[in-house]
Amino acid sequence: MHQEILTFQTRGRGTRNITHEIAEVVTRSGATIGLCHLFIQHTSASLILCENADPDVRSDLEGWLARAVPDGDPRYRHDMEGPDDMPAHIRSILTQMDMTLPVHQGRLALGTWQGIYLYEHRHHGHQRRIVVTVAA
Repeated sequence: MHQEILTFQTRGRGTRNITHEIAEVVTRSGATIGLCHLFIQHTSASLILCENADPDVRSDLEGWLARAVPDGDPRYRHDMEGPDDMPAHIRSILTQMDMTLPVHQGRLALGTWQGIYLYEHRHHGHQRRIVVTVAA
């Protein structure tokens, strides 16, 4: 078993491809076959497995979430940190805060067009921590 906590600085609402950094943890673990579990230690950011070739996919996802979970909706009571506070929590619940990926022949067994993304749901950048655990 191997575990590391990775820290990423986000720029504000949007996605950041973290596939390379996660793959490096798998390599350092020495596992040839097993599972890689990711967990983000936050409630206003999430992890997504998404198309990695066409950024329009992530742009369309953001557009859909903006319509489904609008900032500043008067129905939200929780707005202590601004109009994007409650929407960020809802967005993280609708996406995912953890994922488990297979490790095969010492590498993440991702499909050709799959990438791992940190999805920041707040408008301002934040430092985000992800616990990466590799079990062989």
